[in-house]
Amino acid sequence: MVHSSLMAALIAVGAFISIPIGPVPIVMQNLFVLLAGLLLGGGWAAASVGVYLLAGACGLPVFAGGTGGLGRLLGPTGGYLFGFLAAAYLVGKVSERACGRPLIELGGLVAGSMVIYLFGVPWLKLVTGMDWAKSIAVGMIPFLIGDAVKILAAYGVARTLRPIIALQATPGGIDKAG
Repeated sequence: MVHSSLMAALIAVGAFISIPIGPVPIVMQNLFVLLAGLLLGGGWAAASVGVYLLAGACGLPVFAGGTGGLGRLLGPTGGYLFGFLAAAYLVGKVSERACGRPLIELGGLVAGSMVIYLFGVPWLKLVTGMDWAKSIAVGMIPFLIGDAVKILAAYGVARTLRPIIALQATPGGIDKAG
């Protein structure tokens, strides 16, 4: 539960690392969404994104640009935000079954990123009235290279953190005073 809460906070921090380039900004949220899936498994990763979305829906400034509220969930980027929930769950479930096999986990990360687009691009099209080509050009194409880098970063960070998390989970692994 603590790790899930921490990931929700990191997803919120990722929203503040934002470069506005149109209706969909470049953000670091998806890096932390993918990382949550790798580290927490499907259920807890989805819980962390759910907490994040709930905080934003209640008006806390946790979405890109330091905004919050239901309007953001219903606006042009709302599909991407809901896609985070599905992506975290998918990546987590793939990671749970991958047993540390890199290609399977990397495939899960790619699939998770595509799920974000599957939610985000149609929602962007619906809300803005753009045609499909423009929605893809604005809501997906500019982000593909950055998302590839985020996938590799999430995988590398997860491989580094997993032994630490495993040590904390073992009885006597962490000194009770520390």
